[in-house]
Amino acid sequence: MTELSASTLPAIRASLRNPTPAEAIGDRDITWSDHVLDGGVVITVLRPRLARPDAPGLYSIHGGGMVMDDRFADLPRLVALIEEFGFVCATVEYRLAPEHPHPAPLEDCYAGLVWFAETFAFEKLVVGGGSAGGGLSAGAALLARDRGGPALSGQLLLCPMLDDRTSADLPDLVWTREANDFGWRSLLNGRISPYAAPARMPDLRGLPPAFVEVGGAELFRDEDVAYAQRLAQAGVPTELHVWAGAHHGFDRFAPEAEVTRAALAVRSSWLRRLLSSR
Repeated sequence: MTELSASTLPAIRASLRNPTPAEAIGDRDITWSDHVLDGGVVITVLRPRLARPDAPGLYSIHGGGMVMDDRFADLPRLVALIEEFGFVCATVEYRLAPEHPHPAPLEDCYAGLVWFAETFAFEKLVVGGGSAGGGLSAGAALLARDRGGPALSGQLLLCPMLDDRTSADLPDLVWTREANDFGWRSLLNGRISPYAAPARMPDLRGLPPAFVEVGGAELFRDEDVAYAQRLAQAGVPTELHVWAGAHHGFDRFAPEAEVTRAALAVRSSWLRRLLSSR
């Protein structure tokens, strides 16, 4: 990966190519639509063409180190989950750092979450994402708790970016310490907040059930394990999986690997149990 910095960021952003909704959906019986919220936040909603009245909701927040990528990054994951669970999914286009430091990215994500919950009135609503999207999902869950916002059924935190004080020194092939430091500096801009870096939140009580997944050979391993432990200690039903030898974002970069197949099966198991609970 090209070293991530202020000078290389524009070229790295320009090089990213994600599938469009039409490309990701293909011939599946899924529809999609774009929605522009007051304030300009764009949400793409994907749903089964014949969504059942009690369909669960999944609000997805994309990764990219807080500084890059877009709402289409996780479309293949969302399409698969729509087929498997009948989800109505939303994916949000939030403003990126460093042009828009905290709280702009998180406030965009939270505004979209509120709109999605109010528009569809789900009985079951999950927020989730990978990497920066996992960190923003955890932050959105904290805001929902503290602002009396949408009632969330769960938070799906995949290799989440949670702690600007990252201490692990692992030679991750995908997301390096240097890239991580740049992402955090860009987001925080000298301002520390436990909503931006959820690992700093002193009180984790009252949050929705959590699924935390991380690779055993990635930079976020220790902070994700520590966050999952703190959630459990705070009385939050928490499931933690550390996949030995896996690097950051292994499911996206190695979709056919045995560890990816195992991880996807475990995620699906958690979602089935979550959605069937009362």
